[in-house]
Amino acid sequence: MPEIKLTPEEIRYISLFQEVTKANVKDCIIDNENNRIIFLVDSKDMGVAIGKSGTNVKKLRKIIGKDIELVAYSDNLEDLVKNLMSPARVRSVKVVNTNSKKSVYITVDPQDKGLAIGKNGRNVVRAKLILKRYMDIDNVVIV
Repeated sequence: MPEIKLTPEEIRYISLFQEVTKANVKDCIIDNENNRIIFLVDSKDMGVAIGKSGTNVKKLRKIIGKDIELVAYSDNLEDLVKNLMSPARVRSVKVVNTNSKKSVYITVDPQDKGLAIGKNGRNVVRAKLILKRYMDIDNVVIV
């Protein structure tokens, strides 16, 4: 796993998130291109992080002024991919090494393909950011 260095801005967002939600955050990724902040939360803390009817997420969105996305973190690649693609149903996850680049091929239920890709490919971008950071994967392909 590559070493992850948090910026002061990311540390501030993590601190704010933990203060508002009382949930433990593993990481925070600022995606300015898509005007969002992605928090990786321990899977056992997801309910607390979201809050009743999404109150914590709404509160954070209002404070920060950006979209807030939560992903349940897992050390296991397959579990992490399933969490990233949720609610799309993942059928299989395959890692392929070519020319010193690692790609992950994610097979989803055919009717969930659009859901997995997301509007303008937002979910694929999120998956690439997180999988590059934690699993050193260069490319994400939805099949």
